[in-house]
Amino acid sequence: MRINLSSIFVDDQAKALRFYTEVLGFVAKADVPLGEHRWLTVVSPDDPNGTELVLEPDAHPASKVFMAALVDDGIPATSFAVDDVAAEFARLRGLGVRFTQEPAEMGPVTTAVFDDTCGNLIQIAQLT
Repeated sequence: MRINLSSIFVDDQAKALRFYTEVLGFVAKADVPLGEHRWLTVVSPDDPNGTELVLEPDAHPASKVFMAALVDDGIPATSFAVDDVAAEFARLRGLGVRFTQEPAEMGPVTTAVFDDTCGNLIQIAQLT
């Protein structure tokens, strides 16, 4: 058994696709129209056949409440692995990404947290 898909809710799929591809550097994998929304996934360019991240529309009323509660409490919706948190922090900050937590060592990991502009906080993490 392996993880095939993981989802995050986004407030605007087109905006999310731009952010996740143009800023974060993921690659669009699936983009299938489904009425008002799309089946929209991105993958790591380093692993194009790996786990897909579904940019799920936050159309269900509970998703908006859930997302807002996580942001209000400073809890990331998900975490992405990076080789060097400090370098990725500098790169993303240079692109205008707003961080809510600068790089911090937490035992065996270094993490930072940013706003994805689509309703989520996202953590980046590096095993140290």
